[in-house]
Amino acid sequence: MIGALIVALIAGAVGRLLVPDVFSGMTGPRSWGLSILLGLAGSALGYLIFTVWIGIGDDDVFDFGGIIGAIIGVVILLLVVSFLARRTGRAPQG
Repeated sequence: MIGALIVALIAGAVGRLLVPDVFSGMTGPRSWGLSILLGLAGSALGYLIFTVWIGIGDDDVFDFGGIIGAIIGVVILLLVVSFLARRTGRAPQG
């Protein structure tokens, strides 16, 4: 459980550094929480893409070996969420 949160935080933070998103103005605990949620979702997406669909990687969803897949998953999620938020005009302000 703790390992999953650490992987999620690292993947979420690195993904948010790589992709300027609509949440870039967010600071403090909300920003940390968002990074963890994005990291968890990105880890699951990375697991689906690389282990289930492509067939590479191991069977653990939240482990340090899958950090690259988790970061790629976060980047994909951020690109999709940013695109949808800008398209619908619901991007958060400040």
